[in-house]
Amino acid sequence: MTVDRAALQADWNRTLGHLDAARVHLTGLPNTDLSATLEFLEHNELELAFDCMVDLGDDLDLSLTFWQHLDRAAREMRLYSEALHKPHLTAADLCRRHVAAASEKEQPAPGGPIRSEH
Repeated sequence: MTVDRAALQADWNRTLGHLDAARVHLTGLPNTDLSATLEFLEHNELELAFDCMVDLGDDLDLSLTFWQHLDRAAREMRLYSEALHKPHLTAADLCRRHVAAASEKEQPAPGGPIRSEH
């Protein structure tokens, strides 16, 4: 099996970009310690950094955008397909739940104005 290093690097860069974009939403929040997340990112432990951010975000009322960034990272790392084979709740499962809940919250009321986050 031939490994396409350029493709792997591109995948890694996209995943890192999604995680960095999510991390921005946590930066500066009171009582939010990002030291473990940053250490995992520094050591290229992207899945562990993802797990930390999901854990931090699980206790906060964060925007749909935060969860979408983590959702994209989970998809890049193929965490959803891995979660199907585990008997316990994973960070990917929690992320998927938060994306759904935040999406519902962002939906406009019937006849109400449409909100857009850019």
